Amino acid sequence: MPAWSRRRLLAASIAGGAALGAGLPTATAAAAPRPRFPVGVCDWMILKRQRLGAFKLASEIGADGVEVDMGGLGDRPTFDNKLADAAVREQFLAEADALGLRFSSIAMSGFYAQSFAEREGIGRVVQDAIDTTVAMGVTTIFLPLGVRSDLAAHPELRPAVVDRLRDAGRRAADAGVTIGVETALDAVGEAALLDEIGSPAIRSYFNFANALQNGRDLHAELRTLGAGRICQIHASNQDGVWLEKDPAVDLPAVKQTLDALGWSGWLVVERSRDAADARNVRGNFGANVRTLKRVFQGA
Repeated sequence: MPAWSRRRLLAASIAGGAALGAGLPTATAAAAPRPRFPVGVCDWMILKRQRLGAFKLASEIGADGVEVDMGGLGDRPTFDNKLADAAVREQFLAEADALGLRFSSIAMSGFYAQSFAEREGIGRVVQDAIDTTVAMGVTTIFLPLGVRSDLAAHPELRPAVVDRLRDAGRRAADAGVTIGVETALDAVGEAALLDEIGSPAIRSYFNFANALQNGRDLHAELRTLGAGRICQIHASNQDGVWLEKDPAVDLPAVKQTLDALGWSGWLVVERSRDAADARNVRGNFGANVRTLKRVFQGA
């Protein structure tokens, strides 16, 4: 099969969760319907940032897919992105296909530390992420505003963040992808921010930990944002204990809330590692993936 034809089929099979549209089914997808809540892992958190080995490891711990990072940022003009190479992209696509995995999203994790509001050359950085996302057949980009563009701590940066996200939203809409933004704002504040930006291509990438670590009601936050504003969810809390042992996270109740909202999509594990064994990637992420699949997929 020509590469372009395989790419088209793969793009349909690895596109984001049901809330964003299922695309054209492959024969495999037709035989095994996708779960409403596929479960993924972040490649940088399983210590496999932009490495093919992320897919084998994700498969071994039972995940449905991987959130693939754009690579390091630092002082470079743009990401250290191996996926800019078409041959590398083909390797990643083929590996995921061989293992029956999907790409939940492409991540710009460099902005955990970098300032989205102040960094020079932001247009190129955003466009590179969008171009990579399209080339990989993915529909969602993760963008954390991080510490340096935390609008709760630095409200003076809001005009710059809004202007830059409006531009990013235009670029994303033109490309047919969605940028999911993680902020430190509460749900009321985040909804107001999204409304101010006014782009259907800029949505919330909800994180359990942001609500829980700031003493907010996780369920009320989800209801306030609503299904239409949430594109994906980082379904984990701070490190300490696994999800199944965390008294702050009632996963069956979370599923009830999401069911009531009519939301479907990717649940991606970022943390919730056992503090006593934090480097045990297989143990920590395997346990959290199993718990999410048991609760949300009945697996």
